[in-house]
Amino acid sequence: MPKSSEPPPLCPITSALPVQTTSSHPARETGTSDSERSATAQAIYEKEPDAVKATPDLLRKNLFGETPYAHALLAFSSGSADAPGEGEAVGLALYFFNYSTWTGKPGLYLEDLYVKQDQRSNGVGKALFRELGQVAENKGCARMDWVVLTWNQPSIDFYEKRLGATRMSDWMGMRLDEKGIADLKNLV
Repeated sequence: MPKSSEPPPLCPITSALPVQTTSSHPARETGTSDSERSATAQAIYEKEPDAVKATPDLLRKNLFGETPYAHALLAFSSGSADAPGEGEAVGLALYFFNYSTWTGKPGLYLEDLYVKQDQRSNGVGKALFRELGQVAENKGCARMDWVVLTWNQPSIDFYEKRLGATRMSDWMGMRLDEKGIADLKNLV
């Protein structure tokens, strides 16, 4: 990814907040602490407070290093009427591209979506999805996939009712952790 002194253009995002607006842009190296804080807050919400091992250095290496493995969008509030321009990170979308042999096209996989608790129902999630949709469309993606915890009914409702997403009831997620990956070399 070429480095530039110019920040990427901001994508305006409409918010329901009366005195705040939200904008998002691709995360930059300077935003890795915001990304880490969002990931930690998401892990706490998902009842896995000790699961996050990512550090700003790891995020910097894996998002902006020689081989970027994923991309991130950060949503920021622009501040308030009392403190204009003092925006804070209020949302994160971390995604990467995969490929479908069935469609013969790339897909976008949303690994993480997090919106600060006090910003939920204010349009931040919709705004991040709008931008993700634009990214997917620009890349010629045939689909977007993600998973949601079965107990997270507010998110399930949002995905189904607001986005029109469909459940993949015939598919089950599978995972190998680092030990499982290492054990593959002994597979006979």
